[in-house]
Amino acid sequence: MRSAPESANVSAGPRPFIRAQTDLQLAAWLNAAGESSYRASQILDWVHKKKAETPHVCTNLPASLRKKLASDFDWTSPSVEIECGSLDGTKKLLLRLRDDRLVETVLIPASPALYGAPSDRLTLCVSTQVGCAYGCRFCASGLMGFTRNLDAGEIVGQVEIARRLAGRRVDNIVFMGMGEPLANYDNLLRATRILNEPWGLGIGARHMTISTSGLAPRIRELAAEPLQIRLAVSLHGATDEVRERIMPVNRRYPISELMDACHEFRARRKQAITFEFILIEGLNDSIEQAELLARLAGPLQAKVNLIPYNTVEGLPWRRPAVPVLKTFLNILKTRGIPATLRLEKGHDIEAACGQLRLKKEMHRGNDKQSAL
Repeated sequence: MRSAPESANVSAGPRPFIRAQTDLQLAAWLNAAGESSYRASQILDWVHKKKAETPHVCTNLPASLRKKLASDFDWTSPSVEIECGSLDGTKKLLLRLRDDRLVETVLIPASPALYGAPSDRLTLCVSTQVGCAYGCRFCASGLMGFTRNLDAGEIVGQVEIARRLAGRRVDNIVFMGMGEPLANYDNLLRATRILNEPWGLGIGARHMTISTSGLAPRIRELAAEPLQIRLAVSLHGATDEVRERIMPVNRRYPISELMDACHEFRARRKQAITFEFILIEGLNDSIEQAELLARLAGPLQAKVNLIPYNTVEGLPWRRPAVPVLKTFLNILKTRGIPATLRLEKGHDIEAACGQLRLKKEMHRGNDKQSAL
């Protein structure tokens, strides 16, 4: 198991984000700065509980320490570029980072599946990268390519902004926004610790889910981590032939290797895995795919979330008709697979990963061309 170094690098490159610092890292920085290490808990209280955007408001810290904190750390959060509200209560945020890059995060109120009871839970879908390098054919996130990983502070910042705008606690965190979370492993794990710790946001590990397109070696590595974060696998195809049509990652980690990694995770963690399965008309919505999916999920005792395809402008895919969706769901249920068919969320505000950023970036690119 790897762990992030417990010291803040304040000598090279942009100032590190204060929201990316753990208690041990801050204590090490304080010692190096000739300050008392107990101040770390006071600083973290200001950052995460009192939501301070500048050290100058931290009135229980000496003025000399506040000056050092302002000099050595970046206290800013991502800024809200666009906020869209859906008729179903979904709220999508396009956030601008300190280098002017854009990422998305989505607040999703719970609603019943086709069969289920309503709930007042609030889930946040968080991005981990600017763009994506994995090129899933149905997803808008990778259409403009991969730019960079998000820093842990930028990941935590999304949660804090969403919590502030919602005016309430976020119940569940799902790392399945823009990017492949397990390709930004170190920043992801540091962010989950900050989100989990009492000195951070205090979100239970079992209320956080990492969704991956299928990076088998990283799944095995995650299985050894002590924090009991949940795992979801974006499967979207029950055979290599179907999956490779929309998920290039399957050529590197085919279903057999991916399932081996999932079985190792299940054996070591004793946690149920969730298979995410976006249903696309004429591609993976057949009875045969449903039967094969049940065979994959059964031995793992995996849950299956079926998601009707959320249309992306410029891509050829369409969602299946409702009777087809229900048939697919019923096949899984009759095979004893815990399955839900999620009603789409935020379709009227383009809540699928990367859509809002794609439109904004294309508009910005057109403006630059016009200026030339």
